[in-house]
Formats: sequence, structure tokens, C-alpha cells
Amino acid sequence: MIRPSVLLFAFVISAPALYRYVLDQLDLTDVLLRFVIAVPIAALLLAALRFVTAGYGRTDEDEGEATAVTPTPVDVHEMERPA
Repeated sequence: MIRPSVLLFAFVISAPALYRYVLDQLDLTDVLLRFVIAVPIAALLLAALRFVTAGYGRTDEDEGEATAVTPTPVDVHEMERPA
């Protein structure tokens, strides 16, 4: 089954040929041939994009609870005096 995003991307790729058909510069068979060629190219490009972005947002580590940190009081006047 072809994804709708592939068909939409193939349509965008072959849109200049469709525009030239509207201007009566190309034949309908040429436009359809360019669309048929654009479908596997769009499928490969979108598959590569899905492959590259598949790992984003995933972590292999078990995210347990956060490490507890106890604050230590600091005297402000000690920080202002030069050493």
C-alpha cells in the first residue's frame, strides 16, 4: 500500500509537468509518465527521511527517578569578598 504522503510528494515533484500540460506544452502521457517515475523516487526519499528521523526522541536508558540534590546554604557576603 502506498502512503498518501508519498503520492502527495510525487504530485509535488511532478507539478511542473502538470503546469506545462495546462499551458499545452506537454502531452498527457508525458505528464502521467513523469508522475509514475516520481512515485518510487518520492517513496525512496520519504523512506530515507523516516529512517533518519526514527531514532529522534527515543532513549535506550531506563529513566528512573531524578537524583535528589540537597542544597547547601551559601553566605552571600562570602561570595562578594575578593580572595
